[in-house]
Amino acid sequence: MRFSRPRRHHSPLPVEVWALVAGAFAVALGYGVVAPAIPQYAHAFGVSNAAASGIVSAFALMRLVGAPLAGRVVVALGERRTYTVGILIVAASTGACALAANYTQLLILRGLGGLGSIMFTVAATALLIKVSPVDARGRVSSVNAAGFLLGNLMGPVFGALVAGFGLRAPFVFYFVMLVVAATVVWFALRRSPLAGARADDSPREPLSLATSLGVPQYRVLLGSVFAFGWTSFGVRVSIVPLFVAAAFHGDAAVAAWALAAYAAGNAVLIIPSGRWNDTLGRKPMLVLGMLVTAVGYAAFPMSPTIVVACLAMVVAGAGSALVNPGQQAVLADIVGTRRGGSTVAGYSMSQDLGGVLGPLAAGVLVDVAGFGWAFGVSGVLLVLAAVGWASVADSRTLQSPRGPDDAAGAP
Repeated sequence: MRFSRPRRHHSPLPVEVWALVAGAFAVALGYGVVAPAIPQYAHAFGVSNAAASGIVSAFALMRLVGAPLAGRVVVALGERRTYTVGILIVAASTGACALAANYTQLLILRGLGGLGSIMFTVAATALLIKVSPVDARGRVSSVNAAGFLLGNLMGPVFGALVAGFGLRAPFVFYFVMLVVAATVVWFALRRSPLAGARADDSPREPLSLATSLGVPQYRVLLGSVFAFGWTSFGVRVSIVPLFVAAAFHGDAAVAAWALAAYAAGNAVLIIPSGRWNDTLGRKPMLVLGMLVTAVGYAAFPMSPTIVVACLAMVVAGAGSALVNPGQQAVLADIVGTRRGGSTVAGYSMSQDLGGVLGPLAAGVLVDVAGFGWAFGVSGVLLVLAAVGWASVADSRTLQSPRGPDDAAGAP
């Protein structure tokens, strides 16, 4: 009997995708090294705890207010140039931070870094959308998320080595990683027909934010990434360690186990999630992922032991792995190959807003009503996002059989 060779279901991803993933890994690795050092470095200038944390807030605030500007810059300069300019702004501000003479200089420089950060974040997302094959948008999103995750996991390892050279050394390391990312992406994409060498290479007019807001899936997406930013980028980082300290009398090392459990749950499903988003659809993955994440956050404050708490974080991380690629794939379905800088900026701004408001609101809830309410509200937001996704059609229906050029989904 003659057997035929099995069909290959997944074609290789374009080299441009891998260049952007390599850039994401380098940025995440550098940030993983510098992030723990920022408050300590600020303390070295003799300021209070509030002032030290203000360095982090300044960066996040400038990302938030700079998002609309970043969208316009992407439309004007093109994605590749905006990526390079933005990442070099962060590199310059980071390198200058290593030479800061006082707290005020450090605050201003980190704020400028936030502007550069949102520029290259919006441009990187737009580039990923542009170079992603229509039938592999979920897979591209999951591979990119895996690059960030790997960089974040390796950051503390490198950070322990770099910290031995002093508080300024992490900033130098991050500077080098940013320059590496800019160099890799610039040379890999400079003659790419997928990325477009010039700002006017896009075959159509820019996709405006007003047009995108007319698409039901985009409106749901904005609420979804707000809830995701609130929980995954806000509450998880700020409130989870506080709960561990209060409930289990744990120190920073014990809190790190809870955060590592979340990362483990995320790592297990992040790659399969991309394939499922492409084969089963965005909608089922997003609805299921939001509900699973909500269960994890709701169960966490009821955990009787740190082991159970870590298991709850594994569940939350697994749910987030189902959500993250799907959200970016929906954005790609809406934008297609159009220059959607403003649309991508709106997406990033909504996520950043959730990341900024989440810790503040959750902190107030903890003080007023306890941890259960803080995590409960987070769970409710995730459930509402799941309801939103259940109420609209799968975004893959926005795609034309002719390809991503018609995937903008204009109303």
